[in-house]
Amino acid sequence: MGTIYRSGASKKSNDGARLVLTTIMGMVFGYFIGVSFPSVSLTKINLPSSLISSLDVALNDNSDRIPEKRVATDTAPPKIYVPTNPRGAETLPPGIIVSETDFYLRRLWGEPSEDLKKKPKYLVTFTVGLDQRKNIDAAVKRFSEDFQILLFHYDGRTTEWDEFEWSQRAIHVSARKQTKWWYAKRFLHPDVVAAYEYIFIWDEDLGVQHFDSEKYIQLVKKHGLEISQPGLEPNNGLTWQMTKRRGDREVHKVTEEKPGWCSNPHLPPCAAFVEIMAPVFSREAWRCVWHMIQNDLVHGWGLDFALRRCVEPAHEKIGVVDSQWIIHQVIPSLGNQGKSENGKAPWEGVRERCRSEWAQFQDRLAAADKAYLAQVGK
Repeated sequence: MGTIYRSGASKKSNDGARLVLTTIMGMVFGYFIGVSFPSVSLTKINLPSSLISSLDVALNDNSDRIPEKRVATDTAPPKIYVPTNPRGAETLPPGIIVSETDFYLRRLWGEPSEDLKKKPKYLVTFTVGLDQRKNIDAAVKRFSEDFQILLFHYDGRTTEWDEFEWSQRAIHVSARKQTKWWYAKRFLHPDVVAAYEYIFIWDEDLGVQHFDSEKYIQLVKKHGLEISQPGLEPNNGLTWQMTKRRGDREVHKVTEEKPGWCSNPHLPPCAAFVEIMAPVFSREAWRCVWHMIQNDLVHGWGLDFALRRCVEPAHEKIGVVDSQWIIHQVIPSLGNQGKSENGKAPWEGVRERCRSEWAQFQDRLAAADKAYLAQVGK
């Protein structure tokens, strides 16, 4: 019995030693394999495809991980104060500041540098209601791919414009019963439209069958016009002689008005004057004009007489392009968005406010001039 016991114990001891030795040898062998082959591609090992897919997902799923470069470091940012930076951004390094933007449409994927096949050079805005969509469709088609189209919707209806192919590339901004100057003040800040050489701010009721956008730009540049408009067909919707189309020239900058209307031949409405229905501004001129638009005076009446303050000499840099003309169709669509009060039609209340705003703008401008002269001691 004792012999049998000793023999069993010896056998178990030998088995344990053999297991320990095998384990150590396996570890050593594995170490040398790892040193000799530091990287092994799973695709070069004959494993089932389902297993490879699972491993690939497990090894490469970084969706919840923060890239190394984005992990905050212990290094504090430098103390920066640059007084010439835009207001509020004085503590930023100038190289990171982007103070201007644009209306370029971008993708949600890919490299940002590859987003744009073509950058529009000019901006065209129309303030529109759906009832005038056919007219706007005709107008938009007169502008080439160099023009970015921006529609301001005063009736709140935007999706219906998708019947037009170009609408997919246009920018749509909607606020009910607002005018184009309300929109311009809020959405056309000079730093927002700085990418565009010229900004068109047009009404919706313009006939454009005689208008070519590319030729218009060529003429504006040729004649040095910073603020301009196409000539108006004289048969309809004409208020001022200055904006009346002349058939014998490309551009005109002065005119003759009714006796007593012009105290100086170089002043509005005989010169340095365009109407507010279809103005075109250079980027530099718009930077000045935008600051003159009042937040609460939404119709823009009186602004046309003050545009000359933004270019010098105004009688040379403001003009009418005769050879590319438009027709004012006089459709009071936005005017009908008003409210009927005291037995008056909606458009009558709108017209009364227009006249009131003109007077208020003139008063504010005169008061601002007076305050400035008093400040500088003149």
